[in-house]
Amino acid sequence: METTQSGKAKRIELFNLSTINMRVFHLTWLAFFLCFFGWFGIAPMLSIVRDDLGITTDQIVNTNMIAVASTVFMRLIIGWLCDRIGPRITYTWLLILGSIPVMMIGMAQNYEQFLIARMFIGAIGAAFVITQFHTSVMFAPNVVGTANATTAGWGNLGGGVTQQVMPVVFAGVLAYVGAEHLAWRYAMIGPGVLLFVMGLVYYRFTQDTPEGNYKDLPNISKKKSEAKASIGTVLKDHRVWVLFLIYGACFGVELIVNSKAALYFTDYFDMDIKTAGLIAGLFGLMNLFARSLGGYFGDRFGKIGGLNGRVKWLFVALFMEGLALILFSRMDTIPLIIMSLIFFSLFVQMSEGATYSVVPFINKKALGMVSGIVGAGGNAGAVAGMLLFKKQLTGLEWTDSFYVLGFIVLGVSFSSFLVRFTKKAEVAAPAANKEVTVEKHLQPELAEAI
Repeated sequence: METTQSGKAKRIELFNLSTINMRVFHLTWLAFFLCFFGWFGIAPMLSIVRDDLGITTDQIVNTNMIAVASTVFMRLIIGWLCDRIGPRITYTWLLILGSIPVMMIGMAQNYEQFLIARMFIGAIGAAFVITQFHTSVMFAPNVVGTANATTAGWGNLGGGVTQQVMPVVFAGVLAYVGAEHLAWRYAMIGPGVLLFVMGLVYYRFTQDTPEGNYKDLPNISKKKSEAKASIGTVLKDHRVWVLFLIYGACFGVELIVNSKAALYFTDYFDMDIKTAGLIAGLFGLMNLFARSLGGYFGDRFGKIGGLNGRVKWLFVALFMEGLALILFSRMDTIPLIIMSLIFFSLFVQMSEGATYSVVPFINKKALGMVSGIVGAGGNAGAVAGMLLFKKQLTGLEWTDSFYVLGFIVLGVSFSSFLVRFTKKAEVAAPAANKEVTVEKHLQPELAEAI
C-alpha cells in the first residue's frame, strides 16, 4: 500500500487487511455500527416500552433526549482522551463499559429507572469521535475526507439496520418467552454482549497510529504537550464552534429521526411496529454510500478549490438538506413519505461527510479535541431539536416540528461561510499530499533512506 513517510495510507484498499491502516478502517466502522445497536436498539420497541412501564409519549421524548444529551459531554471527554492515551485504549474501554447499561436496561421497572439507563447508554454515542480520530491519523490528506465519511457512514448504517433488525429480534424473543413485557427486556441483552466482545477485538487487532501505540512511540510526550497547549487555541477558534453548530444541523437531525421515525410512522400513519421499523430503517441504510459521497465530494472540491472549496461543498449539502426536510414534513401518504425520506436522508448524510472532510484541517495538533467538540455539536443539536417534538412545550404536531426544523437547517447552512482558511493553510494542504511515499514492499534500508 502506498503511504506517506509517517505511514498514513494514500489510498483506500477495502479488501487489503494486511495493513494496520485498513484493519483500523474496518474495525472503527464496525465498532461504531455495533454501538448503534446499544444506543438506539430500544427505539423500535418504544411503543411497547411505553405501554409496559405506563409512561407518556412526552416522557419517551425525555428519555430520547437524555440518551443524546449525555453523549455531548462524553464526546468532549473522549476527544481529550484520544489525544492523551490514544484511540485504541479509549475505544476498548468505551465498548466494554458501555455494554453494561445496555444489558441492564431490561431491569427498569419505571420511568425514572428507564431514564437513568438511557442516560448511561448515551455514552456509547461518543464512539463516533474515536472512529473519526483513528481514521484521521491513519489516512493521508488526499483521502482523509473519504475515509472519515465512509467509516462514519458505515457505522451510522447501524442506525438503520437497528431499526429493521431489533423488531425481528423482539419478535423472536416474544415467540420464545410469550410476553411482550419480557421480550423487549431480553432483546437488549444481545447488543450488550456484542459490544463487550467488540471491545476485546479492538484491543487485540488495532494500534494507535501507523507507527505504533502511544506507549511505544518515542515522541509521544511531545505530541501530548502540543495537544495540551493547543486546547486554548481550539476553544478560541470560532471555526470549531461554527462546525459544532453545523454538525448539530445534520447529525443532530439524523439522531432525531433515528429516535422518532418508528414512533412517528406508527402514530401518524397507523403502521404496525415491524412495518414502521422497516421504513424507518431506510433512513439509516442510506449511510451505506451517502455519507461517503459527502466526504468524497469534499476531497474533490478540496482538490479543485482548496480547503475553502471543501467549505463551499458543505454549504450546498446542508442547504439541500434543509429543503429536503421541509419536503419530508409535508408528505401525507406512505409512498410519498418513503420517497421523501430517502431523498432527505441522502443530503443529511452527505452534509455529515462534508463536515468531517473539513474537521481534520482545523487544528492537526489537537485533532481529538476538535473532533470531540464538533461531534458533541451533533448531540447538542439533537437535544435542542427534540424540544420541538414536546407537545406540552410547543403545541406542535410532529409534522410541523419537522417543518420548523427544516427552516432552522436552512438558516444554519449559511454559517458555513464563516469557516475560512488562511493562505498559509491553503498552501500547506496540497503540500501534504505530495509527501514522499513509501511502498510497503521496499527494503527497510531503502525505506529509511527515503
